[in-house]
Amino acid sequence: MNHKGTLQTICKTLTTARVFAPRKGTGLSTRDWLSLRADHAFARDAVFESIDLERDFRSERIDQMGLFEVSSKANNRHEYLLRPDLGRQLNPTDRNRIQQQCPFQPGLQIILGDGLSAAALKQQGPPLLDSIWELARKQGWNLGRPFLVHQSRVGILNEIGNLLEPEIAILLIGERPGLTTANSLSAYLAYKPNLGQDDANRNLISNIHGNGVAIKDASVRIMALADSMKNAKTGGVTIKETLALGVRN
Repeated sequence: MNHKGTLQTICKTLTTARVFAPRKGTGLSTRDWLSLRADHAFARDAVFESIDLERDFRSERIDQMGLFEVSSKANNRHEYLLRPDLGRQLNPTDRNRIQQQCPFQPGLQIILGDGLSAAALKQQGPPLLDSIWELARKQGWNLGRPFLVHQSRVGILNEIGNLLEPEIAILLIGERPGLTTANSLSAYLAYKPNLGQDDANRNLISNIHGNGVAIKDASVRIMALADSMKNAKTGGVTIKETLALGVRN
């Protein structure tokens, strides 16, 4: 194999992206074209999929953690996609419900969000929630009551923070689907989230899926970040993620 062929082979083993795809004339081969179309369909399906709390998170977990579900101001998926602002605000009725059912000023508040990929929350959400819950309890965190927000955007952290005043809030939310994976989950962390905060005030661990960041690694990193934010009494760009193998900026 020549040097160019060796380089192509190495690159293909390091990424699931479509690099050095074989071509037929000016286009992709039939096999690669069909694969591309299939992945595009998976991505579209992930956007329009929905979460059923009982089916996807199971009654045992729901009972153990007191899981319940609410919604943003977006009434359906179509409105959610056209009006991102509505996904950052809670439905007024559910806003009251959260105030009534969740402890005020918990040390750690976990929120689940379907985001742009309910498929991601279905697949990665239950085991990641279990792992974070177990670690947090072992570390002595004062846990709030977790809940699911349908039709949610990342900015909904601010309104929830304003309602419950948690020290640390964690939002597990489906990422925008791509053509290499449609089931990638993100974890957004905020220190004392409140109205007016933006991404500069948040910390993020992304690409949580089978071919990305593993569930166990993700939960350890999330709780390490939460601990750093708690000790520093701040979050966002001033917090750097320190790992056993080095420092990630």
